[in-house]
Amino acid sequence: MYLIIRCGGCRTFTYVDRFQQWKLCPCCGETISVPGSPVYLEVEEFTMAENIITQLQKYLDTSRKKDLSPDEITALRHQYAEWLRSRV
Repeated sequence: MYLIIRCGGCRTFTYVDRFQQWKLCPCCGETISVPGSPVYLEVEEFTMAENIITQLQKYLDTSRKKDLSPDEITALRHQYAEWLRSRV
């Protein structure tokens, strides 16, 4: 399982293994404390995490938002859960 989180410095989305404690941001090099970071989504595979990160960044760019609202995060999690159920 992988967690999709965001760097506190440059606000870039990234993913980590759910047991990882620290991550260096691939863009700005800031040390991200995983337990202290808000988790946007938990996914099964890193390839899926990369794809979702790309889509999230495109969404924020096109909507000219700085971050997702709590309602959007809830909707994202619900949509991902529905997609997982439909795969089976």
